[in-house]
Amino acid sequence: MALLVIAGFSLGLYMVGLSLSPLKLQLYSYHKWTGVTVAGLLLLRVLWRRLHLPPALPAHMPAWEVAAAHASHLLLYMFMVGVPVSGWLMSSAKGVTTVYFGLWALPDLLARDEALGEWLGSLHRTLAYAFAGLVSLHVAAAFKHHFMARDGLLGRMFTFKGAGK
Repeated sequence: MALLVIAGFSLGLYMVGLSLSPLKLQLYSYHKWTGVTVAGLLLLRVLWRRLHLPPALPAHMPAWEVAAAHASHLLLYMFMVGVPVSGWLMSSAKGVTTVYFGLWALPDLLARDEALGEWLGSLHRTLAYAFAGLVSLHVAAAFKHHFMARDGLLGRMFTFKGAGK
């Protein structure tokens, strides 16, 4: 999911600067497909998390770090919903139906309203940049734990130890 999020953000940054062309339209489709995929995978991820507890955080972590870790994870999940949904709402308001992989048309969530579409575009960009900032902070914290604290915290993401209820 992290790679999809990074790819979707990078694609979004690149495509907005292009002149209108078949390439730009195709990149918009790829960008939307990435967002829909992230939202769909998030449903599976939330189900997984309900059924499998993550490994415990290191016991030496101060309470504020534990609280920050929990808050940042909650915010990451919120952004994984908010960014794709705001993009879908924007597309709907601009009258541009999202067709997943060119095969399945997603329902428009709003009636066409150009002014609302522009506002939702600003919201989508703002959420995406805030998400990128949070991801950067999250990565920096993971590296801090891995290289400075050397507490094995980063390895939690790649193991299933302690998983299960």
